[in-house]
Amino acid sequence: MSRTTTKTEQKALEINLDEHIYGTFAEIGAGQEVARYFFQVGGAAGTIAKTMSAYDKVYSDKIYGSEPSGRYVCESRIYKMLDHEYSLMQERLHNHKKGTRFFVFANSISAINYQKTNKGEGWLGVRFQIDPEGEPNDIVIHVKMLDNDNWLQQQAIGVLGVNLLYACFRHFESADDFISSLVDHIQGRVSIDMIRATGPDCENVDDRILSLKLVDKGLTDVAIFGPDKCNLHASEFLYKKHIMIVRGSYRPLTKVNYDMLKKGFQQFKDENNLRDDEANLLAEITLDNLKDNQELDEKDFVDRMDILCALGQTVIISNCTNHAKLISYFTDYKPKKIGLMLGVLVLQNILQRLFEKNKDGRLLSAFGEVFISRVQLYIYPSRNNQTRELINCDNIDIPEQIRFLYRHLRECNQIKDISDYDPDILHIFSKEVLSMIRLGIPGWENMVPVPVLKEINNNNLFGFRNTIKVN
Repeated sequence: MSRTTTKTEQKALEINLDEHIYGTFAEIGAGQEVARYFFQVGGAAGTIAKTMSAYDKVYSDKIYGSEPSGRYVCESRIYKMLDHEYSLMQERLHNHKKGTRFFVFANSISAINYQKTNKGEGWLGVRFQIDPEGEPNDIVIHVKMLDNDNWLQQQAIGVLGVNLLYACFRHFESADDFISSLVDHIQGRVSIDMIRATGPDCENVDDRILSLKLVDKGLTDVAIFGPDKCNLHASEFLYKKHIMIVRGSYRPLTKVNYDMLKKGFQQFKDENNLRDDEANLLAEITLDNLKDNQELDEKDFVDRMDILCALGQTVIISNCTNHAKLISYFTDYKPKKIGLMLGVLVLQNILQRLFEKNKDGRLLSAFGEVFISRVQLYIYPSRNNQTRELINCDNIDIPEQIRFLYRHLRECNQIKDISDYDPDILHIFSKEVLSMIRLGIPGWENMVPVPVLKEINNNNLFGFRNTIKVN
């Protein structure tokens, strides 16, 4: 049954008329646009305990404490606001509002400025109770505003804030409805690229599924989560760092994938003289790689993610089949250098597609969009199954017409071979391993790392139904 879209004013009024919902609005930046909706529709006295806005940084620090980073539009600020305001709510009203589900709404927003030198982005969060006597839950999101006008961005934040609060109380049981309802009446005006759900009523909520739905529903092109399965935002851990991205299917992660992740990342750090804390490794899967017959298989997705998380990987889910689109997303966070790791056959396909699509004279421009100056491609070799010949950057099969461009990129070190690799595992391909697992054909056990074997064996991933003794 499809969800009915409710008007913004009707959402605010419905919350106002619910005598069991009561709370505080704390808004920094972009005006008090969320609280304004609840005041304007009437009945606000039944919902609002307090509204406030500490625009001055000194005032804000006195109330919520300072930020070590010096940034006020950040995730940690939202949690400090939620902590402070919710504790006051409990302290002052718990004994006076029995049977009430308390909430705190908080945001910290940087709307586009007069000179239009910033794009507009921010954080929104709600701490709320499902049970009046229960512990609260937190939903926190990061938003990018897409309107090119300050007033329009403020308006969009007002609608988004109402949508978020309404979703917490009306769509909490359905991840699909929750995510979809966030952009009611502002579709295309905002991009939501991070959502995190925590609390006692969120124990069965998988942040990774929420990430997947953000991308699948077009709310963002990129979503990220860490080894702990919690969603992350690029601004919180990638700002001005070096980034290595490894694109693959990981269905399942094989010894080849593992060798790429380890050896390629080490080469990236060695060549750029980086400490471990100066660089981040990200394993990326594209949305089309997750779809079978245009349908998302959430179980297959979770199987792959369980393995990557078990190996300590930070994962990107993206809708960026075009590499330039992916790189563009991360350039907003001013990375010092981006490494993109690919298999040599993937590089061959990229070059072939660039040539086929741009025979009309746009070849130089098309190459420039993909091979940006601070991006380096690290290429993992393969082996021809018939001839056993090693395929690498030196003998890759590409159209004659683009070899001059390719040689230039090689000479500029924008495309380079991964020099340290295991030649004895190049015969392994994820598709063949997956087929063997599903058909019960032995031998695949030696094609995956031991931690991956244990995950598949212990949790019956990818349709595996037997039991193997693993040392």
